Amino acid sequence: MTCGGCFDLETKTNETKNLQQQTENADFWLDKQKAQNTLKEIKIREEWILPLNDCKKTHKDLSELLELAQNDTETLELLKSDFTKLEQKLAELEFKNMLSEKDDPKNALLTIHPGAGGTESQDWAEMLLRMYTRWAEKRRFKTETIDFQSGDTAGIKSVTIEIKGDFAYGYLKSEIGIHRLVRLSPFDSSNKRHTSFASVFVLPEIEENDTEIVINPAEIRVDTFRASGAGGQHVNKTDSAIRITHLPTGTVVQCQTERSQYSNKSNAMKLLKSKLYEIKIREEQKEIDKLEEAKTEIGWGNQIRSYVFHPYNLVKDHRTKAETSDTQNVMDGEIDFFMKSYLSNFKILKL
Repeated sequence: MTCGGCFDLETKTNETKNLQQQTENADFWLDKQKAQNTLKEIKIREEWILPLNDCKKTHKDLSELLELAQNDTETLELLKSDFTKLEQKLAELEFKNMLSEKDDPKNALLTIHPGAGGTESQDWAEMLLRMYTRWAEKRRFKTETIDFQSGDTAGIKSVTIEIKGDFAYGYLKSEIGIHRLVRLSPFDSSNKRHTSFASVFVLPEIEENDTEIVINPAEIRVDTFRASGAGGQHVNKTDSAIRITHLPTGTVVQCQTERSQYSNKSNAMKLLKSKLYEIKIREEQKEIDKLEEAKTEIGWGNQIRSYVFHPYNLVKDHRTKAETSDTQNVMDGEIDFFMKSYLSNFKILKL
């Protein structure tokens, strides 16, 4: 049993040893940013090396036990279960191996906007928020709300959450696009079938000390305003909400979820930095057409995935043709199947 798509373990082990030797140099911390980047590289490699070494050892031990238990039915059943668990671990590593882009290891900033349709679409946007929050919980990722605007009757008008965890952006980049829902509406007294749309955008989080993006204070305008919607009396009665406009690009971000103006400004700057970084990367790669795709109408013909709850149950990704009838599990955050399918296709196209 091997992890066919995984990287060369021996090569990566030697690379990690070389990086670790650098940390022992007397002048290692003279360049603090370079030192932190080196430590980060070591951590990323070790997250591969340690599990792979563990899988190799487990496979060796199980193989030896298998030779000794050929006529022991009970032991063979136990070994069968252990081999299944090992295969699952290797499958997870294969999944992770698809994440080889520069920004894949970073935290993610995920934004959801409802399409046209008022309460219907706003409720659908909130359902998607729950789905991604559940997905993050299953992976033991941390989530923090950066900006939240509740709907007039139900659902949400807009939400941005930060998802912290190894390779959060790498996984979630597969979710960028328009998501379509078909169901019997709980808001329609006639119980008619409705179609709703919502858009999902994902950005890699750019750390505060990252030198790739430097924001000139003279090039931004900071506005304060009173928060609306959920948040408690203090939030709603003070001008703690922050809106920042980056004048050269016209990029606008806002945050209103925290009690203090300082915290909201800090989160807004984090979001702005990530948006400017995305623009920079896409310009360097001459992929401006992708930015235009992200601005397409949130409606028919643009969806990447459909979620059908009536007249049958089906979730289908239109890019990869991956589908499942288990809609409940999907809405409870079981979306790795779709992510893996997308990343597999994406990796093939890149080769």
